[in-house]
Amino acid sequence: MKKIILFLILVTSQVGFSQSYNTMWIPDTLSGTNFNLTIKDTFAQIVNTGNQTITGGINGKFWGPTLFINKGDTVHMNVNNNLNDSTTIHWHGMHLPAVMDGGPHQIIPPGTTWQPYWEVKNQASTLWYHPHMHEMSQEQITKGIGGFIIVRDAAESALALPRKYGVDDIPIMITDRDINTQHQFSIVPYGDSIMANMTLRAQYSVPAQYVRLRLLNGAIETSYNLGFSDNRSFYVIGTDGGLLNSPVLINGATPRYLLSAGERVEIMVDFSGQSGNSVFLKAYNQSLGNFIPGGESFPNGPFASFLGHTNYNIVKLNVTSATSNPFTSVPATLVSNIYPLEQDAALTRTITLSDSTGVTSVPILGPNAFILGHQLFDFNTINHSIPLNQTEIWELKSTSIFAHPFHIHDVEFKILTINGATPPTYQQGWKDVVLVEGGKTVRFIAKFDDYADPTHPFMYHCHIALHEDEGMMGQFVVTDASGLDEIKPTEIDFTIYPNPTNERIFFSFADEATDVYYLSIKNLSGKTVLMLPKPQLENGIDVSNLKKGVYFVELTDNKTKSKTTRKIVIE
Repeated sequence: MKKIILFLILVTSQVGFSQSYNTMWIPDTLSGTNFNLTIKDTFAQIVNTGNQTITGGINGKFWGPTLFINKGDTVHMNVNNNLNDSTTIHWHGMHLPAVMDGGPHQIIPPGTTWQPYWEVKNQASTLWYHPHMHEMSQEQITKGIGGFIIVRDAAESALALPRKYGVDDIPIMITDRDINTQHQFSIVPYGDSIMANMTLRAQYSVPAQYVRLRLLNGAIETSYNLGFSDNRSFYVIGTDGGLLNSPVLINGATPRYLLSAGERVEIMVDFSGQSGNSVFLKAYNQSLGNFIPGGESFPNGPFASFLGHTNYNIVKLNVTSATSNPFTSVPATLVSNIYPLEQDAALTRTITLSDSTGVTSVPILGPNAFILGHQLFDFNTINHSIPLNQTEIWELKSTSIFAHPFHIHDVEFKILTINGATPPTYQQGWKDVVLVEGGKTVRFIAKFDDYADPTHPFMYHCHIALHEDEGMMGQFVVTDASGLDEIKPTEIDFTIYPNPTNERIFFSFADEATDVYYLSIKNLSGKTVLMLPKPQLENGIDVSNLKKGVYFVELTDNKTKSKTTRKIVIE
């Protein structure tokens, strides 16, 4: 019965019954430098009638607000975990310290607040945030936890580009879900129902002019071979890490852009003179090979999906009247990106993507797991140490039968070659996700500047959440050798005042040069309630939200990573 229901949903999404469509939801927005984000278990009416669906959201029923931030600002995140499970929030594509990155090491327990902050060094781009809890990423992303980040800067703002959010500058998160007969999400790699911004059978109104679409693949596994139902051309203006030097026209008989899990692309589409017409943004996955995610067609088992190896509609775009100041052209040039030069690379680092047999520790893929570097992920293994400010070429060499979207934290990179050939022009911008097809080799170049930290690593992994959860992940640290011989284990000599208190606590250090790496506050049961990486102590720490009682403040020294604890009382 479930498959019949989902088949009818799929069929009705392919035909022109206007009454069968739902207006695509556009996420709310937050802007500025201070952001309050509360992750919670909740419910949403995903299917129009009947049971609500158990979801996870950030400040809402699913997904989260779009965060507008500006290059050069220092942003502060107040992340409250009100889930029943531990989680993390990874700022995907953001260049920031590892301790703020939100990877598997920055675990936020239930009922705990995490307060990372960083200076925004990324150029204007479409980024996103999502859970990265090891072995639970698939489950938590399936619930709908995540959100867009839109970075602004002066170079982008000076261009004649659409930027009226939700009007001519439209974010679309594409994903698929398996919805059972009780209208609940199943935790599986592929879904039978396509969703745009968590909306089934989505439609949206666009003005009769050039429109900017910010497309994000938020799927667990599927890649989407994107195009329009009338095979209209479109311009690619930006990739994962920002705008291209110049727009790239995608045209011809079948204009397509293959978007893999975790990847983003910004496109410009011309709807001029088409008021009253409609066109579909589609996935043309029937043309994908059997070993590209979304190109498979499994009749049964955990990978079965009605959408596998088919073409299907994603969102119906209904063209309405133009805005008062419409964009009627695409700029000839965009920004001047400066990429690392191949001759400046200190070394080439080879990362293998392969299949493994005899693995018993992974429940779905075993005994044929996918692995990086010939081993499954281990929290205690640092796979690579990279000197600060080093430029490197990474050679992603696949012997796997399957294609994997490779994602690296910390840096944006430039693709040099794909299987020995120069990549298409539209893939020659800044990237943090690249699809590595089975048996092929991808080479990219990146510079690892800023943010040396020998304690907290950055991650690299397949962005298929199932593969990541089951161990297709590695980690690296960026190291700075200066002064290492001078480091000696030592406790921090400090006092806290006022104590007791019910508002803010302040710190007095015997050594004014003390540099605190991390501050944690735990209750009498040992549960962490507040986590502050690299805390800014000069204005004190707000503890007004803590319940009355005895707590322990733990400070970690930046150089030695030794920990010192003091007791405080909240009255």
